[in-house]
Amino acid sequence: VMPARLRHRVDALNVTAVERTGGPPRPQADPRVLLALSDAVRAQEVLRFDYSPAYAPATDDAPPLVRRVEPHRLVTWGGRWYLVAWDLEREDWRTFRADRIAPRTPTGPRFTAREVPGGDVAAFVAARFQGFDAPGAWPCRGEVLLDAPASAVAGHIRDGIVEEHGPDRCRVVLGAWSWPGLAAE
Repeated sequence: VMPARLRHRVDALNVTAVERTGGPPRPQADPRVLLALSDAVRAQEVLRFDYSPAYAPATDDAPPLVRRVEPHRLVTWGGRWYLVAWDLEREDWRTFRADRIAPRTPTGPRFTAREVPGGDVAAFVAARFQGFDAPGAWPCRGEVLLDAPASAVAGHIRDGIVEEHGPDRCRVVLGAWSWPGLAAE
């Protein structure tokens, strides 16, 4: 039997899992941040937070970005937690890594939930990470043929596609938002 105050918090944790295979272990999100995000999603309250994106980590000289969003859903993808939200400044859907979020309090006014493009959060997130954000694809794409079986390569490719290309060869297709990002894959 769980106390009512805890049951309410557990009920607030509404998660969609999107599976991904291969790749190295991912950093863990702070459970307190996950609960704060989940509370804002459940209450449909505008959320303000500090965000440290990978391309511009926060430093004393460069503080984190302040974002204001309508939080829609928490999802997991490839061992990481993400917040799917409507960004009020950019007027577009965005995914934010939870381990890079520092929520600000208090939360903002309530909002009416929007429908994620396509109506399916799991498909929306999977498409974002496969580079197929309709109608186009990743702006930077790379393809390579390797003299190795796909089974030996697949575990080392995080977000790309590995296809058999003969008995001991495979084709790897990767995509990213930038050429340095593609090289990092």
